[in-house]
Amino acid sequence: MNSVNLIGRLISEPDLSYTSQGTAIATVTIAVKRAFKTNDGVEADFIRLKAFKKTAELLDNITKGREVGISGSWQTGKFENNQGQMVYTNECIVNQLTFIGSKSDTQQGQPQQTNRPANNQASKQQYQQDNLPGTDPFASSGQPIDIDSSDLPF
Repeated sequence: MNSVNLIGRLISEPDLSYTSQGTAIATVTIAVKRAFKTNDGVEADFIRLKAFKKTAELLDNITKGREVGISGSWQTGKFENNQGQMVYTNECIVNQLTFIGSKSDTQQGQPQQTNRPANNQASKQQYQQDNLPGTDPFASSGQPIDIDSSDLPF
């Protein structure tokens, strides 16, 4: 079974193109936050996405910094570059796309304010509810990812 599910933020605007037959193809890279830091201090993986047809056109309407959830499949490939070297590629082919958060979260660059109870007991109960298994670990970030294109591996 080849199944991929990711939540991440677009690090650039999507690139939309069309084949000679008129099929839409969109590519973009998302930053997916890791649950840990590596020894080098890396906190995210940068994963290239490719979408086709209506999904590609939908992806093209998403702006840099917007958080998305995707379901798809993993695809590898290879080609020979101009120097005669074999180049190997990895990308996620998007089958389903979900917008996470609101557009205003991305535009403001700050998470939305929530009303928290004033007393400690109510706060403790809220904390326990917020950390139940299955909750979204990225829900409170609300910050666009600022990355230089020289940091990208391609």
